[in-house]
Amino acid sequence: MSGPVIVDGAVLIGEDGRIAEVGTAEKVSQPESAGTVELPDTILMPGLVNLHTHLELTALGGRIEEDDFFQWIQHVRNAKAELALEAFRESAGQGVRDGWRWGITTVADTGDSGAVVDALTDLGGRGVVYQEVFGPHPADAAEAFAALEKTVEELIVRAGDSVRIGVSPHAPYTVSQPLYRLVVEFAKSQSLPVAVHIAESHAEVDLVTQGKGQFAEAWSRRGIPEIATARSPVAYLHELGVLREGLLAVHAVQTDLADAKLLGDHGCSVALCPQSNVRHGHGAPPIGRFREAGLAMGLGTDSVASVGSLDLFREMRHVRRLGGLSAAEVIELATLAGARALGLEGQIGSLQVGKWADMCVLRMAPGGWSSPETMAEGILDTAAGDVVQTYVAGRCVYDAC
Repeated sequence: MSGPVIVDGAVLIGEDGRIAEVGTAEKVSQPESAGTVELPDTILMPGLVNLHTHLELTALGGRIEEDDFFQWIQHVRNAKAELALEAFRESAGQGVRDGWRWGITTVADTGDSGAVVDALTDLGGRGVVYQEVFGPHPADAAEAFAALEKTVEELIVRAGDSVRIGVSPHAPYTVSQPLYRLVVEFAKSQSLPVAVHIAESHAEVDLVTQGKGQFAEAWSRRGIPEIATARSPVAYLHELGVLREGLLAVHAVQTDLADAKLLGDHGCSVALCPQSNVRHGHGAPPIGRFREAGLAMGLGTDSVASVGSLDLFREMRHVRRLGGLSAAEVIELATLAGARALGLEGQIGSLQVGKWADMCVLRMAPGGWSSPETMAEGILDTAAGDVVQTYVAGRCVYDAC
């Protein structure tokens, strides 16, 4: 991600968990106090950045068969209501460990149980955790915001050094205009990162642009006032003052070039989740438009309740077909570009001196690969069991050996 492929390479990890040297094994220092790990016939690469997860839902993998997005959401809500806090914690912990098995060293997670903060902190993982808030009725905005503010304060105290707390007003069909404004002002005053689900489904577009469709009907049944319509979901957030530097826009499938430019002009980033989009019939993210607008992008798996696993390599292969990207460009989306989307490119995303030693080790195909180009192609073919080891801040958190 930051230089040419190094054959017979080595990384020296300092006692602080950061990279001290990178180069050939012959040239990198080997202090007497340092242990040595030799991994022949493998590739050492930056750890993957999963730009959108719901790790608290890991236990729901394979349990919800409904594909229709509106109905699927109802099933998820019902299933979550049946889970106790301890179940969320176990689910989140399993999600962190499953991510390590896929070479994922950083997650950008959204949820409302707080379990992922505890799991990452207890296990020594790295991530940005966005506390979700819901409340489509304007009359409930103050109460919902007060609860969010209290929870965020508690999570900041509980979070480990490698875990950053953010906020996530969920989506236009679950958040009222007053609640959006309260959350965004709070985030600004506290310098908190913000993530939003936006422009994901056709049903969301129908609600925002016409005040019609499944979400509008559900609002009517609950006595929620009609939404003030806008040209598009992204334009709707713009009119509310939600778009801002560093905002993570999740999905953004139903967007045109004007939307992409709005996001780009405000310094937003986009989390692409192509497998989830396919599962629910949303279509494909307009990668070409995003690139034209100069948007920072990365890859996310979404929840295993949606896509079945945290296989970010599968997302890489899919997005390559959608965007006509080279293998190297796709790998960058899952590493350095994902770090950039979170504002963490100075800390993670590439193997460079001074950055955290967040790395994954992949088993090389028999006979190796003859060039950097074929090596990149081989990385995209990574399957279950091909990840040999995963490191976070120089600590081996997964070892298949």
